[in-house]
Amino acid sequence: QVQLMESGGGSVQAGGSLRLSCTGPEKFSERHCMGWFRQAPGKKRETVATIDDYTSRADYADSVRGRFTISLTSDKITLYLQMNNLKPEDTATYYCSQSWFCSEIEEGNPDKRGQGTQVTVSP
Repeated sequence: QVQLMESGGGSVQAGGSLRLSCTGPEKFSERHCMGWFRQAPGKKRETVATIDDYTSRADYADSVRGRFTISLTSDKITLYLQMNNLKPEDTATYYCSQSWFCSEIEEGNPDKRGQGTQVTVSP
């Protein structure tokens, strides 16, 4: 079921930045929703950002709004998540995903997803 690949994770200190990238064997599909969600041990899965290619609308979790930015290249090859002012509570495995509807990503049931990349933020 893993059909996408993330990169760009790593370890940073609080206040630092990272940019996650996501690609697949083919371009992201038009008029689909792409998104990033994260999973930390002992915590509930959280959808941090989605972008609807049909409407160009981006939505963010309250916990990351103003700090994270999701974007898709115009050629629909790469999905990014720019993460600024990182906090220790952002520590998690981050997954990119694609589905027909953003609700499917938010419900944890996307059509495609990656294997995850680890982000660790130290105090």
